[in-house]
Amino acid sequence: MLIVTSNEIPGHRIDAVFGEVMGLTVRSRDIGSQMLAGFRSLGGGELPEMTRALYESRQEVMARMVNEAQQRGANAIVAMRFDTSEMGTNWTEVCAYGTAVYVLPLGEGEPGATGQSVYLTKNAGQQAAQPQQNTPPAPPQQTTPPHQF
Repeated sequence: MLIVTSNEIPGHRIDAVFGEVMGLTVRSRDIGSQMLAGFRSLGGGELPEMTRALYESRQEVMARMVNEAQQRGANAIVAMRFDTSEMGTNWTEVCAYGTAVYVLPLGEGEPGATGQSVYLTKNAGQQAAQPQQNTPPAPPQQTTPPHQF
């Protein structure tokens, strides 16, 4: 799933628009991490407990947004944004939202084509030309998140 904050994806044409999609969570801060963060804030610097909570919240709302877009038949989300707000004294709302779309990569010679879109169209054409073999799919590979806290 391509996700961009811009209104367009370079090298791609938006073929269908499925509307706004979002992911939402409301989290409460547990008293232990809130007190620990309060003590750490006296000295200044990063508050790892709060950073971890916000990172996990963003990952969760992104997954929910992508799931909603996929259910509608989208293969990309444009104009993606995050929004956060405080609800009461201990609750934080985190929301990710954007517009679910179906995009097609532009081929070589098409106005606006990029190296990536030309590669995608050529690769798709090569895969379609190859005969299908009865081989089992490769097992999924484990990936680690980009940031470890």
